[in-house]
Amino acid sequence: MDPEHPGLPRPRRASERLLPSAGNSQEEIRRQNLGAVLRHVHLHGPTSRAELTSRLGLNRSTIGALAADLAAIGLVTEEVPTGARRAGRPSLVVRPRSERVYAYALSIETDRLRAARIGLGGRILDLREASRPQATPAVEAVRPLAGLVRDMERRITAGGRCVGGAVAVTDAVRDADGTVRPGGADDRLGAALAAEFAVCQDFVTGDLADIAAVAEHVRGVATDSSHLVYLHGDVGVSAGLIVDGRLVVGHRGHSGKVGHMVVRPDGLPCGCGSRGCWETEVGEAALLRHAGRTADRRDAVREILAAAADDEPVARAAVDRVAEWLGFGVANLVNVVDPDVVVFGGSLRAVYILGADAVRRRLGEMARPGVREHVRLRAAALDRDAPLIGAAELAFERLLADPLGSRPAGWRDA
Repeated sequence: MDPEHPGLPRPRRASERLLPSAGNSQEEIRRQNLGAVLRHVHLHGPTSRAELTSRLGLNRSTIGALAADLAAIGLVTEEVPTGARRAGRPSLVVRPRSERVYAYALSIETDRLRAARIGLGGRILDLREASRPQATPAVEAVRPLAGLVRDMERRITAGGRCVGGAVAVTDAVRDADGTVRPGGADDRLGAALAAEFAVCQDFVTGDLADIAAVAEHVRGVATDSSHLVYLHGDVGVSAGLIVDGRLVVGHRGHSGKVGHMVVRPDGLPCGCGSRGCWETEVGEAALLRHAGRTADRRDAVREILAAAADDEPVARAAVDRVAEWLGFGVANLVNVVDPDVVVFGGSLRAVYILGADAVRRRLGEMARPGVREHVRLRAAALDRDAPLIGAAELAFERLLADPLGSRPAGWRDA
C-alpha cells in the first residue's frame, strides 16, 4: 500500500520484484517471489516458465516450484504450449485463472454507475451500468451498485473466488440547476459498502482520476513511464499524479484538484467559491457555452464533440477554444511536475484528439524548454473503462503482494 494513503497501493510492475534483504527468512523470500511471479502473469498474461526465469532473474527450478505452488492454490494454471515443435520438453506456460479468481470494480461517475467483475489478468468478465440521478451523494449509489453486483453473481459458476473490491468516485457532482459542486467519497461510503456487500466486503475507495491514473500506468498508454499526470474531464477537471512510480494523493487524499487552479482571476465564478478556475474554461460547461448550447446534459457534450470531428464550424470553434485553455493549464502543470507523459481521459480525451495542435502550441509557448522537449501528450488508451480497470488493480493488490498471506482473509466463495 502507498504509505501516504492506506487505501491506495503503489502501482508496481512485475519487474520491480522485491529483493530479499539479509534479515528475510526463506519463507518471506518465497512469499515475495510468489508475488513477483503472480504479478508478472497478472500484468503480462500467459508466460512460459523459461520467460519468467529470464525476466525475474530467478533460476529455473525456483520458477518451477513457485509456479507449481501458485497452481496448487488455484491462482494459475500450467499448460503445455500449443503447437510446440521444439526438441525436448517444452517450457510450461503459466496462465492466470481469470474466470476463477476475480475482483469487483465499481465506479460512481457524474451521470452513471458502473460495476464490473474483472478476472486476475485484467480481463473484464462482466459489466453492468445504471444511471445516476443528478446531485445524489456517493453513499446513495451503493445500493444500486450492490444490485448490479448481485445480478453478476447469478452468472458465476461454482468455484469462483472473489479476492476484493474497489470503487472509484468522481470528485464533482452537478445539481439540478446546473451548479457544479464538490462530490467524492465521504466517511459514510465505506460503512455503506460493507453493509451492502455480502461478497468482498473489504472495498478500497479512491478518487476516480487517481484510480484511472493507476490503470493507464499499469495497463494503458503510460506503461513505460514512472512519472505521469492523468487529466480527467467531466463536469469538472481532476488529475491523478504518479511520481517515481508512486501515486501521490496528498496529506488527506485530496490532491489532484487541478480544475481549481486559477488561470483567469477575472473569469467566471466557480462552484468552489473562487473565480476563474481552470475547469470554468475547459470543463464540459465551457464546451457547451462556446457552442451556444444551453442543454445541461452529457449527451449534448457528446453531440458537440461528434460535430467537431465532422468539422461543423461552430462545434469545431468551441473545441479549439477549449483546447487553447487546455494547453494553457497543461503547460503550468508540466512546469511544476515535470512528467514524462500527460494523459487525457474522460471528455478531455476527445478535446485533446480534436485540438492537439492548439494544446501543443500553447505548451510550446509556455512550458520551460527543458521540460517541453521530452514530455509526451497522449490520449487515454483505456478510455471509459480506466476507472474500473484501475479499481480492479487496487482490489488485486493484496493478493499480488502476498498470494499466501491474503488468501485466508480475502478469499470468499462466490
